[in-house]
Parts: sequence; C-alpha cells; structure tokens
Amino acid sequence: MDNPAPAEDRSPFTRLPRQLIAAAVLSAASIAAQPAATQGPERSGKEVVDAVCAKCHATGAQGAPKIGNQRAWSKRAQQGLSALTQHALTGIREMPSHGGDMNLTDVEIKRAITYMINQSGGNWVEPVSRAAPPVERTGEQIVKVQCSKCHQAGVGGAPRIGDRNAWIPRLKGGLDATVSSAIKGHGGMPARGGTADLTDSEIRSAILYMFNPEQAPQKKPVSALPAVPDRNRKVVDGTEVFLGVVSAEALRAQHSKPDHESKMHGGIPSGSNYYHVNVSLFDSKTRAAITNAQVEASVREPVSGGETKQLELIRLNDMQSYGNYFRMSSSNAYTITVRIRKPGSSREIEARFDYKR
Repeated sequence: MDNPAPAEDRSPFTRLPRQLIAAAVLSAASIAAQPAATQGPERSGKEVVDAVCAKCHATGAQGAPKIGNQRAWSKRAQQGLSALTQHALTGIREMPSHGGDMNLTDVEIKRAITYMINQSGGNWVEPVSRAAPPVERTGEQIVKVQCSKCHQAGVGGAPRIGDRNAWIPRLKGGLDATVSSAIKGHGGMPARGGTADLTDSEIRSAILYMFNPEQAPQKKPVSALPAVPDRNRKVVDGTEVFLGVVSAEALRAQHSKPDHESKMHGGIPSGSNYYHVNVSLFDSKTRAAITNAQVEASVREPVSGGETKQLELIRLNDMQSYGNYFRMSSSNAYTITVRIRKPGSSREIEARFDYKR
C-alpha cells in the first residue's frame, strides 16, 4: 500500500490507504494501555472470528455483513477501525457488546475486525500488542535469588526451605492466606519479600517450592520482569515506597516463641486490632535499598482519626525496612501517609496509600 492507487481504481479499500494506515497506527498506540488478557496470550483475528464472530458473520445471520462480501464490508471499511471497534465494544443493532463475549480485549476485537475486512477485499494491517505478556518465573528461580536470603538458614524465625514441619503451621489457614501475608509483608519481611516485581502467582509458586522443593517443575532461566503495578507501591521523587500491613494477631500466631521479630518495637501488642505497618524504600533507578532515612507514618480514618508514629529501622539479614505498630479498630477505609526524609536531604517526600483491613 506504499504506492497510490491508479486513478481508475475506485474501490473504497484503495481510495483510503492513508486513513487505514492512520487507523492502524492509532490502534497500535492505544494498545499499550490495555491489560493483558486474563485467559492467556491475546488471540489472533482469525482465532477470535472462528470462536465468536463467525456465528453470525459466516452466514450473514441477523443482517450481519457476511465474511467475503466485499460490497457489504467496503461500506464499513470507510468508517475506519476506531469507529468499527467502538460499535463492537458497545454493540450495534442485533450485535451485543463485545460480540457477546466479554472476555475479548479491545485488541482482540480490532484484530477480528481487521481479519474480516481483509477476508472481504481489504488490505488492513492487524494490530500488534506492545504489551507482550510477561514470562512467569518459577518458584525455584525466585527462591534462589531472593527468598533464600532468609529462608535458607531460617533467619529471624523464617521457615527453612523444605522444612515441612515449619511450613505446615503457616499454611494451616490455607495457601491463599499465606500468599496474602507474603504480598503485604509481615514482621521484618517487607511487602513481596522486598522484590517489587513479583506477581501474586510467582509468590504462590515460591511458597510451594519452599514447602516442597522436590516437586518443583524445571524451567530455563528467564530475565527479570518489568515492575508490576501494585496498590501498595508508590514512586515519589525517584523513591519507590512499598507498604505492607499485617495484623498483630497473625504475628503472634507465627511467633509463639520469642525471636527477633517478636521483640521488635517493644514486642507484639497483646491487645486487639493492632497492625504492623512496614515500609520499604528503594532508589527507583538503581533499586538499591534506602537505609538510615527518617520515616514517619500517619494512619487515619475519617471518623475516629488516628495516630502518627516514627517508623523504626528493621534489619533482617540483608533486607532492611521500617516499621511500627498501629491500632486500627474501625472497619472504615484508612489513609496511610508515609513521610520520608532521605539521608543528606532536608526535603521531605510523601506517599499516600488507601488501606481497608
């Protein structure tokens, strides 16, 4: 489509090469904002058409333009990919929104439209997603790189890798509860074990590996993944701030015997509705941990107010974070405001998080 169409060629597909190219470019530009499909890698246009669209478009049922009918599709091609995609997303005439399949992503719908256009005399470029689905790391890879720093030797009471007797009490509430605890962080362990780009699924795999390394599947090494957006993660002025919250009740159950974690901040509170707030700080460029900062947290909700405390530096093996206990008795949502003054800086930075216990 690099050369202009001859003057005598009046087909709508050849009259609009620039518009079609522009539509394809705009489509590709919008794809970066789309999340990866939850059911797996995004499907091609043909796969979507065969599975969904062909139910009507293969035969022209209910007035749908039949695939291969150049006259019917040429009129629609003149509207451009953006307009056709919007029709498919919201539904038009007898066609329901998303073609009746709400699992279809915007990109998949655009690919399906492009495929049907091309099967009906068009020459459109199928949109390519720039948000390639990440390659998930194995539990073994994650444990060897990060978790083993504490779990290999049992630092600070961490259950050792492969020690089922130590892991069983921690799994008695179910695997999901254990994964949730690791995501939020607890005691001396920061949120996501101090590795921000771990997905929930990867954390689950790491826990399963530490419980039973002998049954771990083997995979080839993969490169580090890009950071995963997290409601417990903020980036402020070149500083990554990670928030972890865990109940004192859960900590008491995990540390029935006195150890390093149970003695922090004067010991685990014995009253009800106490929570340990943990904050980890990293340089957003180098990913180096920020230590010796002054960190303060304010935990408040609109009805009963709250309290403000200095967070104490926590050192556990080579992981460092900041924490303290706060009482949160309300079922309302809390605003946790973290104020940080980094070493050598007189300027304070602030990160705010929404938290509901």
